[in-house]
Amino acid sequence: MNKTRLEAFSDGVIAILITIMVLELRIPEGADWDALQPIVPVFITYILSFVVLGIYWNNHHHLIHAADRVTGGILWANLHLLFWLSLIPFATGWMGRNSFAPLPTAVYGGVLLMAAIGYTILERTIITAQGEHSRLKEALGSDVKGYASLLMYAAAIPLAFTNRWLAYALYVAVVLIWFVPDRRIERRLS
Repeated sequence: MNKTRLEAFSDGVIAILITIMVLELRIPEGADWDALQPIVPVFITYILSFVVLGIYWNNHHHLIHAADRVTGGILWANLHLLFWLSLIPFATGWMGRNSFAPLPTAVYGGVLLMAAIGYTILERTIITAQGEHSRLKEALGSDVKGYASLLMYAAAIPLAFTNRWLAYALYVAVVLIWFVPDRRIERRLS
């Protein structure tokens, strides 16, 4: 099966998700700074989610290029990832419109955790399809960044109920860890 079809579909889904999120930003009533105040939490959450989706888009590109071929298992693992990414606009809007209230902040973290798990499953599915001498497996190594992200998301979810700002800080920390594109795969393929 052709990798370009999988990549084009995934690119399209991620582009649509970003578009959906920006459409949720409501134009303020009024032309002064006070009119912007109600949308600040929504805008801050939008920025974070935009960067999260951008990171997934960038790393997904490298991941698919590392695949030798696309199997049915890879297609389903990719759809699983896209399902969780598709919930980011909902979680973003809910958390932002409720000024980072505990439950929406925890749900946001749950969606991010499940997307990270989905990405990990996609990685493992590609590695399995490539066999024991997988280029991707060699490139990822022990995948400290990936597992650290999973742990940080998992810690942030219950933390949202005791200190939502620390939970949000963990979400931002994961973004900062991944902000510079993961070059492990790119180096291995060149």
